[in-house]
Amino acid sequence: MRDRLRLRMPTGITSLDPLLDGGVPPGSAVLLLGEHGAGNVEFVQTSIMHLAILKRSGNASEHLLLPDRIVYVTLTRMREDILREMALSFNPDLYIQLKEEIVFYDLSELYFDASIVPPDWYGEGSTIERLQKKQRRESGDILAELARVLGGCPDNSLIVMDSLTGIAPSLTGSPRWHAFIAFLRGLQQVAKRRNITIYLPLTSGILDRSRELEIADCVDATLLFHWEETGAQRRQRVMHFERFRGVMPRLEDKDLVKFAVKISAAEGFEVRNIRVVV
Repeated sequence: MRDRLRLRMPTGITSLDPLLDGGVPPGSAVLLLGEHGAGNVEFVQTSIMHLAILKRSGNASEHLLLPDRIVYVTLTRMREDILREMALSFNPDLYIQLKEEIVFYDLSELYFDASIVPPDWYGEGSTIERLQKKQRRESGDILAELARVLGGCPDNSLIVMDSLTGIAPSLTGSPRWHAFIAFLRGLQQVAKRRNITIYLPLTSGILDRSRELEIADCVDATLLFHWEETGAQRRQRVMHFERFRGVMPRLEDKDLVKFAVKISAAEGFEVRNIRVVV
């Protein structure tokens, strides 16, 4: 039991994992709440990029548990757009490797079918084929489809759900919000049962703070990404841990709570100067 509790799934971010004793406890649902451009997207991209490399090399110490599968669920963007963005942002040579190591589920057609967006903007095939697909999905429900997709992922996976920002705003003020919160709580439970680690990016400032807190109450960890003024009209990306069940006491014992962040083409998301919160 003790050895099992020591297991960590690395984030793949080499400047962060040593501070987390190797990574995050497997089975964690992690909310990545960030201001626009402050680093939560780059955190996800860097993590899956480096984990794909680690999986290919097979180099991991005995208390590190690499995910059996990296799953990327996208609601509003196509698979090729995401892969191309990562390759252009970091290392173009990784494009094929990422393509082979990451399993994508593209739910964008289901998402856009519920909108006024014309089918030929996001769908493929002839007009008749697109209309037929739309008719088959008209009675579909995005949360039910997400549950179906996530339920089919193997145990010990890393799942990126990109992103809550595409779902949550349209549900506020409606009975569907309670279904959304129930979905998140169920997601947290199944993550524990099946040793699945989940990244949940959410852009801050779009939902009311009370809604953000309600979402944060459904997860194991909340990482905040924001901009800080550093003087001379310069801004610095900052990440800090607001909550991390099972990990936070050790971080606070070491005064490792708040971090300056840098994003580079060579390494992606990097933790730089550690900020002590007093």
